[in-house]
This record gives sequence, structure tokens and C-alpha cells, in this order.
Amino acid sequence: MKALIAGVSLLALTACSDTAETTNTSEAAARLAQETIIVDSHIDVPYRLNKAWEDVSKATETGNFDYPRAVAGGLNAPFMSIYTPAEFDGTPKAKAHADAMIDIVERVVASAPEKFTIARTPGEVEAAFAAGKIALPLGMENGSPISGDLANLDYFFDRGIRYITLAHSKSNHISDSSYDPERQWGGLSDFGKDVVRRMNALGIMVDISHVSDEAFWDAMEISATPVIASHSSARYFTPGFERNMADDMIKALAAKGSVIMINYGSSFIEEAANQYRPTRDAAYTQYLQDGGLTDTPELKEKFEADYSESHPYPYATLDNVLDHFDHVVKLAGIDHVGIGSDYDGVGDSLPIGLKDVSSYPVLIEGLLKRGYSEADIKKILSGNLLRVWRTVEDYAKAN
Repeated sequence: MKALIAGVSLLALTACSDTAETTNTSEAAARLAQETIIVDSHIDVPYRLNKAWEDVSKATETGNFDYPRAVAGGLNAPFMSIYTPAEFDGTPKAKAHADAMIDIVERVVASAPEKFTIARTPGEVEAAFAAGKIALPLGMENGSPISGDLANLDYFFDRGIRYITLAHSKSNHISDSSYDPERQWGGLSDFGKDVVRRMNALGIMVDISHVSDEAFWDAMEISATPVIASHSSARYFTPGFERNMADDMIKALAAKGSVIMINYGSSFIEEAANQYRPTRDAAYTQYLQDGGLTDTPELKEKFEADYSESHPYPYATLDNVLDHFDHVVKLAGIDHVGIGSDYDGVGDSLPIGLKDVSSYPVLIEGLLKRGYSEADIKKILSGNLLRVWRTVEDYAKAN
């Protein structure tokens, strides 16, 4: 009986110890989130608000970002994505659309200046943090608004743009895209190479997310400064998915002092999620063939609804996301990885437990449990991206 009681007591003590350890880790994560600047290099709030305006200075019913959730998560510097659809490339709509997206961010700030401010330098990010405001730096997603005129780089720099994703889903006049089978340039165009050089001169970070592998290597060769992958993940976990970074690319990023910011979209993180849509589309094609049916929007919508019932979407988990951080650190070291969640940009595909901007403490707790030091976590949260930004800024000042 005494042995039984002793065994039960030991189990109880172990359970209490585990609970205390979890509580301590959770509290440490919450503390780190609040005392550290958190930079997320890609959040698609402007495009979301362009579709349907909401006052994000208050709690919103839709989307992944608003002020209360950002405060709860400790988010201090979300780069607002100034996204331009690929179909606008080569038309006056491209520049006009980018201007409209910047106008939206300025409207957000003007409506709640006590909560938000636009940040154009790392120093302004730090000043906003000290003042208790959320900084909103600007990153242009898709170089289409440059519209073949280098003077537009100066124009958008003056409007606050501090990184440019050279292409998006289609090859444009600057660069080939990872998503587009048409590789009209075999990397960067001649004009695109001039764009990179002018971005260096101005102090705009070169963003190689979305570009083709050939364009990546062109940018790495031409850029005089470190570059960023503002919202990409590790291709190791999604073989053949060019939108993510291959191992040799991650190593090259590190050698240049650059940083890869991990995208949270489940299809970027986990192979089953990455293959979900093509597998579903193949099943639909087979369904049409087997039934001798003609494709219609209504028929496809019903099939996809039925398919999702019988084949639920395989959302990534926190552990899957942490695996990407681990992989980059193993390849490149702790100084070359950060967060580029793609909140408000990847729809409903976000991982379990990381569904909105209140969840950064969840990521931090996961990193702590995997043995990351607080100093290393602070590098992931902002230190690495701010270092690259300062390097780019310093180069421009010196040249």
C-alpha cells in the first residue's frame, strides 16, 4: 500500500512539475512578446480593406489583424503589403492601385494617430515602440507599379515603400515569377537589374519572395546589399514548390547577410496542404470524365464542397511551422530567419493555433520549448530583419 501511495504521489508531483513548467514557459512567452519589438514582414491589411473597409483600430469581425489583437499578441511593426494584382502589369492601373493601397494605410493612421504611425526607418519603428504605438512600415508586393520608369522608385520611396517584391504571380517587366511557367527573361530583365541597383541606392530592400529561382540568383549577384524573402518558407518540406526557398538558396541568403521570413500559409508549411488543391482538381477532372459531365461553375462548387466534407483540409500545426524555423537555423544560423506570416493574405489556410495576430506568444512558447534562448528569439522576432534594414539604409547613405 505504501509503495502504491508513493507511486501515486510521484505521479502527482510530476504532473504538478509539468504544469508549473508549462505555466512558466507560457508566462515567459507572454513577457517576451510584450517587451520585444515584433516585426512581421508581410500582412495584407490594405488589400483586405480595399475590398471592404473596416476600422482596424477597433476589434473587427473579419480578417486576421486589428489593433486589439495586435496589442494582445505584442505585434509592433507589421509591414503593410502594398499589393498590386499581376493583371495590372503594363497598365496605368498598376501605379494607381499602389497609390490607393498606400492611401489606405495613411487613412488607418489618420483615423487613429494615437495607435498607429507609418515608419520609414528602423529608428522610427523603435520610436513608435517606445511611444506605445504600432508602426506600419510599407512593403510593395509586385514591382508592376514601377511601370518601366526608375523615377517611380524614387516616387514610391518618398511615399514610404521600404521593400519591393520584384514580381508576383506572373512574370512582369522586372522579373520572372515562381508561379508563372512563362520565363520571358530567364531571371531578371535588363530593366529589372537596373531596378535592383536603384533600390540599393535609395535604401529599399530587395524582396525575392515570389520570383523564379533564376531571378533569385540574378538578384543575389547584382544586389550590393543583403536581400529579404519577406514571406517564404523552406522548400525542403514542400518539394518542387518553387515559391519556397531551396536549401542552397537559404545558405546563399545567409552568406549575403540576408533573412528569410517564414510564411504561415499551410500550403507553404506542409506537403499535404500544398498538394491539397491539385489533388482535388485532379479528382474533379476524373469525376467529370467518369460521369460524362460538362464543367460548370455550379457543378465545380458543389464538388468542392462535397470534397471538403470527405477530405478535410490538412491544416499545418504549430510544430510544422517550428520545423521551418529549425530547418533554416540548422542551415543558415539564427541570424537569418524571421516572421512573414502573410496574415490577411492566405485566407483560411493558417495553421492551427496561429490564426491571427494575437498568436505570436504561441510561436514564442513553441520556440522556448524547442530550446531557443530568449536572445535568439528576439533575433527572430525583429532583430534579424531590423539588422538587414539598417544595412540597406546605411549603404544608401554611404553611396
